[in-house]
Amino acid sequence: MNNVQTPAPRLPAYDRSRLTPGIVHIGLGNFHRAHMAVYLDDLFAMGLSQDWAIIGAGVRAPDSRMRDALKAQDCLSTVIELDPKGKRARRVGSMIDFLPVEPDNASLIATMARPEIRIVSLTVTEGGYFVNPATGQFDPTDPEIVADGQNPDKPATAFGAIIAALKARRAAGVAAFTVMSCDNLPGNGDVTRAAVVGLARLSDPALADWIAGNVAFPNGMVDRITPATGPRERAMAAAFGLGDDPVPVTCEPFRQWVLEDNFPMGRPALEKVGVTFTTHVHAFETMKIRILNGGHAIIAYPGGLKGIEFVHEAMQDKTIVAFLDKVETSEILPIVPPVPGQDLMAYKALIIERFSNPEVADTERRLCLDGSNRQPKFIIPSIRDNLARGVVPGGLILESALWCRYCYGIDENGVEIAPNDPNWDMLRSVARTARANPAAWIGMRQIYGELADDAAFVAGFADTLNHLWEQGTEAAMRRYLES
Repeated sequence: MNNVQTPAPRLPAYDRSRLTPGIVHIGLGNFHRAHMAVYLDDLFAMGLSQDWAIIGAGVRAPDSRMRDALKAQDCLSTVIELDPKGKRARRVGSMIDFLPVEPDNASLIATMARPEIRIVSLTVTEGGYFVNPATGQFDPTDPEIVADGQNPDKPATAFGAIIAALKARRAAGVAAFTVMSCDNLPGNGDVTRAAVVGLARLSDPALADWIAGNVAFPNGMVDRITPATGPRERAMAAAFGLGDDPVPVTCEPFRQWVLEDNFPMGRPALEKVGVTFTTHVHAFETMKIRILNGGHAIIAYPGGLKGIEFVHEAMQDKTIVAFLDKVETSEILPIVPPVPGQDLMAYKALIIERFSNPEVADTERRLCLDGSNRQPKFIIPSIRDNLARGVVPGGLILESALWCRYCYGIDENGVEIAPNDPNWDMLRSVARTARANPAAWIGMRQIYGELADDAAFVAGFADTLNHLWEQGTEAAMRRYLES
């Protein structure tokens, strides 16, 4: 492994005092700071679009810790690209402020209501959009949504705050900002529209109609592998001479952003720094979600059950790699629609190369996180599409059985698996019932929906889970590979 480092980090190549805000971004996690913030940093360095700087915001109490850390370093983020040929560090300066995190989001609402804010963007995680996993639709009965519907002037959610700001802009005669999701979920703009309009309708139907007719919600596909930050990442930042940064971001060299060009209030010139604007976002999005995110799930649970810590170590396991390659080639690529300018086999090869990068040190546990939200988006649609074409997808069924086995809560080495899902207690209980009665797992209709009624799928799952319990992960993958 080559650990050669550049001698000094790259600093913002522009005068940050000349930046003015145009974007409020909600959710200052690692992904945003390694993705959207980097694209804007590159754009500002070209002397372009410097009236589109970011004001950061959060709507959850833990966001205060990120605010404190970033405000202490003038809102600069350390981003380290983990290239096996040599790491590169930079200080990203595209964010110029971070709003106070308040229970009623008063500062956030007031800032979004300002005329110069023309885009409100979000990274609030795949599970943060109040979608019913079984139906794929906005869930107006979620307790947080009900609470905001009853208290629209003091909203606790990001969507409630967006509605309050739009209401203030409408009253002041200020045009609506564009709402841009940067989260990794199918049709993220459409999903965001459903959440905002659906929540508004609970308290002010006329405002909901105005939002539906006046607010743009562009769809987009985002991609960059960004591990969690821990002691290793903080030590890496210190080695670059960046001091005691508590929140550095590490990421792979690769990045991609594909967007619909639907920004009535204008936008930064992101095409100048590699963003693809197209009417075919859904095709790119399907490719990425099925092949990359689905691929992550395929390697996550066998690695987690075998006690493998890092993703690149899982990619050194020949059976796991063969399992990934066969499922991708025979069960995922055939159901991915054509994507303009993209070779799907080449994209699959790129994904395998990216997963194998040892410098990223992404963890299997991170990939196993939040399966109850991720499986309905990344795996179950591929199962449905295979069944619709008359194929019983043995590899995807095994992936689902491996997830069930993981949620049992004890790996194959007898080590207890710490809770790793917002619904962990429920999943563990059902997984333990499913050991003797596999149909109990598929019976979670909030996750599997109508697949619970598909006889071929239910039978295939039962056979696979039983074999997995009897013979173990390695044997279950080998059986599939030899089938």
